[in-house]
Amino acid sequence: MRYFLELRYDGAAYCGWQRQPDQPSVQATLERALSTLLRQEVQVTGAGRTDTGVNASYYVAHVDVAEPVADPERVVYKLNFLLPGDIAVGSMLPVSDEAHARFSATEREYRYFIEPRKNPFTRGAAWQYYVPLDMERMNEAAASLLRYRDFTSFAKLNSNNKTNICRILRAAWTEDERGVLCFTIRADRFLRNMVRSLTGTLVDVGRGRYTPADFCAIVESRDLSRSSGGAPAQGLFLSDVRYPAELFGRTVFY
Repeated sequence: MRYFLELRYDGAAYCGWQRQPDQPSVQATLERALSTLLRQEVQVTGAGRTDTGVNASYYVAHVDVAEPVADPERVVYKLNFLLPGDIAVGSMLPVSDEAHARFSATEREYRYFIEPRKNPFTRGAAWQYYVPLDMERMNEAAASLLRYRDFTSFAKLNSNNKTNICRILRAAWTEDERGVLCFTIRADRFLRNMVRSLTGTLVDVGRGRYTPADFCAIVESRDLSRSSGGAPAQGLFLSDVRYPAELFGRTVFY
């Protein structure tokens, strides 16, 4: 029997989602708690990898169990007591065996936050960046991403990607009433380190190092050395994962 779990986590204490030898990961932490609670060894499959220190305000994983769970809501209640405070599960829902947390996902969304001032309460959830940024120029450059498919210029080396082709559906910067900037990007798939590399390069557009035309040239070059260094991990959040409606519909809204 397969179940989808909707969850969120603060990635500061982890090497990322994926389990690694001798390093704490979100996946391994969740597996230990579930195995204890269900009294059987389980493996959890996630919607995708997040790197060291990256957060998820919405994440989906699936788990297969030998017998149907009698009371999934009760399991979620107990699971949250077993898990550390930086991981929270919102739901456990039965799905068909064909539903796969990673391979069935059709879209993913990330958000990156930039705090323009020193703020002790956002230091773990935003890039505190004090140089003034031209959001109009950043949005002009970001909008151009929808024209491209090959993002080799923003792909981490030696990632074993079968392809660097992605279809970006949305890319835009917004600013809230406190002046905090948010870069939202939605696509059918992402490459490792892609969003942080894109964010770092767009920030360089905003501070005047590159023009929007320069940014397009970087994308078209398919050369990682042309892009800027990646933005810090703590500002990045996986914020949405979408599936075909007949397989799974989001029930938890964070």
